[in-house]
Amino acid sequence: MPFSESRKDQVIQAAAELFRVRGYAATSMRDLATELGIEAASLYSHIKSKEEILITLCFGMAEKFMDSLDQVEKNQSGYAGQLRAGILGHIAVMAENLTASAVFMNEHRHLSDKYLKDFLLLRINYINRFKRIIERGIRAGEFNPVDTKLAVMTLFSSLNWMPHWYDPEGIIDPEKLGNQLADMLIEGLKTK
Repeated sequence: MPFSESRKDQVIQAAAELFRVRGYAATSMRDLATELGIEAASLYSHIKSKEEILITLCFGMAEKFMDSLDQVEKNQSGYAGQLRAGILGHIAVMAENLTASAVFMNEHRHLSDKYLKDFLLLRINYINRFKRIIERGIRAGEFNPVDTKLAVMTLFSSLNWMPHWYDPEGIIDPEKLGNQLADMLIEGLKTK
């Protein structure tokens, strides 16, 4: 782990790795302590609970996705351009930390009810912002009149599997990958 990380950040990243591999429910605090080479009791000087780690990962990633989309909506003109920038931003956030992305996508369901509700509202809001870009593009004549729910679900079905198959050591860098995905997804929406 990088030297500049705080011990709490190291604990969170190690937990994310375990959550990704074993799943949140199957990972114990003892497993985490063993992974870090410390006593289980020592973990509690850095974190309050296993759920605190999951909350930090899920809401931290949600904030990064939202910030990325905020920049898109402020700086892009044209709906195809906004959608492309949104896709590129989504891919960049995921590629920055594939492990945290996998936890965000797969383990959020283990959040307690009070956190899960807020988390799901954030995700719905994020998805709906993409849906509005598509709807506005349709109204402007830039996109074909398609079922926007189907379009946005197809988009996220393509994007959100990235932590399972993307190899950061592979040939395609995140920006090139994002542009290829954007080409495939946006071309199907554009009017001819």
